[in-house]
Amino acid sequence: MTEHSLICAESGVRLDKFLSSSDIGLSRSMAVSLIDGGKVLVNGRPCSKKQKLCAGDGVEVSVPDPVPYEAKAENIPLDIVYEDGDLLVVNKPKGMVVHPAAGNYEGTLVNALLYHCGGSLSGINGVMRPGIVHRIDKDTSGLLIVAKNDAAHAGLAAQIKEHSFTREYEAVVFGSLKDDSGTVDAPIGRHPVDRKKMCVTEKNSKRAVTHYRVLARYKGYTHIKCVLETGRTHQIRVHMAYLGHPVAGDPVYGVKNERLHFTGQCLHARKIGFVHPVTGVYLEFQSELPDYFRDFLIKLNNISK
Repeated sequence: MTEHSLICAESGVRLDKFLSSSDIGLSRSMAVSLIDGGKVLVNGRPCSKKQKLCAGDGVEVSVPDPVPYEAKAENIPLDIVYEDGDLLVVNKPKGMVVHPAAGNYEGTLVNALLYHCGGSLSGINGVMRPGIVHRIDKDTSGLLIVAKNDAAHAGLAAQIKEHSFTREYEAVVFGSLKDDSGTVDAPIGRHPVDRKKMCVTEKNSKRAVTHYRVLARYKGYTHIKCVLETGRTHQIRVHMAYLGHPVAGDPVYGVKNERLHFTGQCLHARKIGFVHPVTGVYLEFQSELPDYFRDFLIKLNNISK
């Protein structure tokens, strides 16, 4: 059990909202669960989730320690683009979570990799993320690299840190971009209120650079290519939203009530290139646009005629 002591700085905020926006890292549902379970005290007394705090109120939170979990192997088909004794390149489908986490302990890429590779995956990131050097979001499709041993993992991670990877994405964004190409150089950090989101901010952030080029224009949407110079969490999604042109269908950073309904962001990791950490040979792979992406482009083309 981990104990946290907080002081409310302003009056009128609901207890569950106060907890979910604190630095503890709780979701709103987790905050409610702790309150209902008697794990939260306000000025030493039990309370309800709807209780409104006053400035200066002391809030004590007892967060249970996470239960150790080891991912299990599952016989899930993988689209393997390349594989050797040190690494493999996988074409991840839209909708697949990369590694197990709360609410997604099965059906992930890691579960599939454990079945395919057995014990031959790097252990640098622990039992929950074996072999995972970098990741892409659940609703982003496309290429990512998996390390089979710690030496390969370390070599690939060094290239990511040095920004020497080649990483190209294609996306459909909302609206019409003014310029045919450009660069977004804006730092990204955790959102100050919603801890599940990222945002462009100068506070506790890291430099993030995205280069983009328009591939095609449609009525109300633009098809673009993005080249990552850095690799921050949700980088393309955050940067395009920052420009006022969020990725089509993005449930977190997108436009509410989009004219064309699209479930999950239209974003595909199309190309990846890197120096093999063992052989020293530069490798580069491309992935065709998946059906969901092509079907959306066809739909856009039809309404733009």
